[in-house]
Amino acid sequence: MPTTHNPTPDVTHNPTPDVTHNATHEVTNQVPPLTGHDVAADPALLEGLRREGAAWAEPELHDLGTLAGSEKVQEWGRVAEQNHPVLHTHDRYGHRVDEVEFHPYWHELMTVAVERGLHAAPWADDRPGAHVARAAKLYVWGQADPGHLCPVSMTYAAVPALRTSPQLAAVYEPLLTSGVYDFGLREPTGKRGLIAGMSMTEKQGGSDVRAGTTRAVPTGEAGQYALTGHKWFTSAPMSDVFLTLAQAPGGLSCFLVPRVLPDGTRNAIRLQRLKDKLGNRSNASSEIEYEGALATLVGEEGRGVATIIKMVNMTRLDCAVSSASGMRQGLVQAVHHATHRSAFGARLIDQPLMTNVLADLAVEAEAATVAALRLAGAVDRSARGDDSEDLLRRIGLAVTKYWVCKRAPAHAAEALECLGGNGYVEESGMPRLYREAPLPSIWEGSGNVAALDVLRAMSRQTATVDAYFEEVDRAAGADRRLDEAAGRLRKDLGGLGSDPEALQFRARRLVETMALVLQGSLLVRHGDPAVADAFCASRLDRDWGVAFGTLPLGIDTSAILDRARTLA
Repeated sequence: MPTTHNPTPDVTHNPTPDVTHNATHEVTNQVPPLTGHDVAADPALLEGLRREGAAWAEPELHDLGTLAGSEKVQEWGRVAEQNHPVLHTHDRYGHRVDEVEFHPYWHELMTVAVERGLHAAPWADDRPGAHVARAAKLYVWGQADPGHLCPVSMTYAAVPALRTSPQLAAVYEPLLTSGVYDFGLREPTGKRGLIAGMSMTEKQGGSDVRAGTTRAVPTGEAGQYALTGHKWFTSAPMSDVFLTLAQAPGGLSCFLVPRVLPDGTRNAIRLQRLKDKLGNRSNASSEIEYEGALATLVGEEGRGVATIIKMVNMTRLDCAVSSASGMRQGLVQAVHHATHRSAFGARLIDQPLMTNVLADLAVEAEAATVAALRLAGAVDRSARGDDSEDLLRRIGLAVTKYWVCKRAPAHAAEALECLGGNGYVEESGMPRLYREAPLPSIWEGSGNVAALDVLRAMSRQTATVDAYFEEVDRAAGADRRLDEAAGRLRKDLGGLGSDPEALQFRARRLVETMALVLQGSLLVRHGDPAVADAFCASRLDRDWGVAFGTLPLGIDTSAILDRARTLA
């Protein structure tokens, strides 16, 4: 398998119609393909990268962006998504193998992701901003294919959980952070690099992981257990190791489960079937059975949730980043189409109502991007021992995961509609974007779970509320509309503190407001003035409709769309 990838040269669009002998008409007013561009040429992304301490990564980000926008890599993503993984439970002789076959382009995508450090590499990188650089790369490379980033993200997130058992981390962390994608079922410590997965939910429990019935029985060897039970949703089942939950004698505990045992034999992990999913189709997700699968305890018995939540918290960052990435991709496609398509005597992008729609989509995408990168910065500084940033990370990730991921499907639908019927057909790529959009909101805790986790953080770690408002108040006095929204939020939180049931009933509304106020503060301080003004006028000053395209009069839509026009 090749380990280096050179971007395909830009493909020049030839507008000359392909006239054949039986041509009935001349083809005009069609939009050229959007390939051969730098996906990283994104003002909000680059500004955030510099602001959060990772300017040193800009050259490699542009290199990756040029690769992601090439015709070759766009084809990798399209083909990998259309050719779904195939489960082989047995070989030709009837032996149980439990293997998943992927299209070769999946492996090309994975190779680039690992070589460029999108997986666990920041945990082995001492440079300030390493986690920010990695988040920016994830944002860029996800626009080639988001499906393969599931195992990449879980590999990144596994390291903090593994560190609760330093002896395990000493063995596995160097392999998880390695820049080598070494696919194939072999004994993990003999490979050049590893991919990690996570296996928590069960049929009867779903998000309530404490309801799991998988049993963990000590084998007699220190720290070793045999797991028996089932897991309802295990993504990337061809990963080398998994973090999973099971009921040990001391309570629900976290375990590291390898696919291949030290003697080279397959662990007793049976793949029952692959999920037939709405989107994320290049990635395999499975139902599995443990039939006495051997595993190693991670952390302490009875502390399974506390251990694996370290992994879940990291995946929340990637959920926010991937949703922002999808919004940017949909926006760019919509602006590109509107720039080259005419109707009723004018280009679509010059028609006032379409301008409103596109500008509104641009504001949403920029707000998501600025928040995701700010939280990547908080993760980076938290990993380096900054306690105040750790508090902001704790509450900010839950708040932003809830709102940004919740906005992504509506954003994708509106961007698709900008292309009209052309956007509704598979060839446009927009249906693929639309199918993918709901996943981050569901992954590792749906909207309700994220919203309730915000309440949990506020009640158990009251300092997180102070950290949140300290961040918001850095923009105090800069915009009346933001100040008033922050004041209303303080009043709402204070008024409901004595009534837990009312607080939970209104959790979505409160967390939505928290997300909008945080985004508004970040845009007022760091964003483009036109974008910040549009955001505050619509999202915070309540002069906004339900659908996109309902910005109030007086917004500088030209300035907003100039930033979105970068790639068009």
